[in-house]
Amino acid sequence: MRILVLNGSPRANGNTEILSEAFRKGAEEAGNEVEVVNLRGKKIGGCLACKYCFSHGGQCVQQDDMQDILAKLDETDMLVLSSPIYWFDITAQLKAAIDRMYAKASVGFHLDKTALLLNSGADHVYDAAIAQYKAMTSYLKWEDKGIVTAPNMVEKGSARQSPALQQAYELGLSLTA
Repeated sequence: MRILVLNGSPRANGNTEILSEAFRKGAEEAGNEVEVVNLRGKKIGGCLACKYCFSHGGQCVQQDDMQDILAKLDETDMLVLSSPIYWFDITAQLKAAIDRMYAKASVGFHLDKTALLLNSGADHVYDAAIAQYKAMTSYLKWEDKGIVTAPNMVEKGSARQSPALQQAYELGLSLTA
């Protein structure tokens, strides 16, 4: 199975990246092909709602870094969304990429499975992100393979001592190729 992980954290080598890499390691050990795309530093504009994509086979009018991600989605069996929680929701970087996935709405998605990896500096802050994720997976009829949350990740690198690290690894490992 081909798996694409979109890491929405703006921080290099932070807790989100640590969780994403643990997931990747488990999924690869299970025989899957995994690519982690770090969205930090990518130029991804917001959706323009121009619907150019509807008359051009799912191609977006904007020529930015999202073009490469949209192409990867065409070859992906599973999408993993990975983000820290900022102000009770996913980061703007990940939200922009999700919004731009609208370009594929007219032609549909190749993928049919998904998972969610979240971390935060506090507990009980995941409701909005999980609600959005569940609404999206339900609407698109994607199979939710799991949600991992890592609360209380106050310091950079805290994820290395979190039980969520093992959970992310085991989620990846549970995916049969």
